Amino acid sequence: DVQLQASGGGLVQAGGSLRLSCAASGFTLDDYTIGWFRQAPGKEREGVSCIHGGNGGPHYADSVKGRFTISSDNAKNTVDLQMNNLKPEDTADYYCSARNSYGVFYWGKGTQVTVSS
Repeated sequence: DVQLQASGGGLVQAGGSLRLSCAASGFTLDDYTIGWFRQAPGKEREGVSCIHGGNGGPHYADSVKGRFTISSDNAKNTVDLQMNNLKPEDTADYYCSARNSYGVFYWGKGTQVTVSS
């Protein structure tokens, strides 16, 4: 079974950093695009960043460019999201997802990020 487990959330002051990690099991990253999404209270889920485990090519939402960095470790089957210079508007539940070549999405449980001003 495809399983995803996000971790690393927490409470941080504005300007601080957090590193989220998505542990994948039941598949290899080479064949999937792994994405990080977030959903703030009262708002729709939005894409933050994604990377293809086989050929890289990270993508970022404009709101996080220059502050967030996504990376994959195929040996460990993990995808991390380094978040620097965090802002209160980054507060949300963060989810990782895996999408295969057929366009099927798999989701893990979220991890909460709270940035205080």
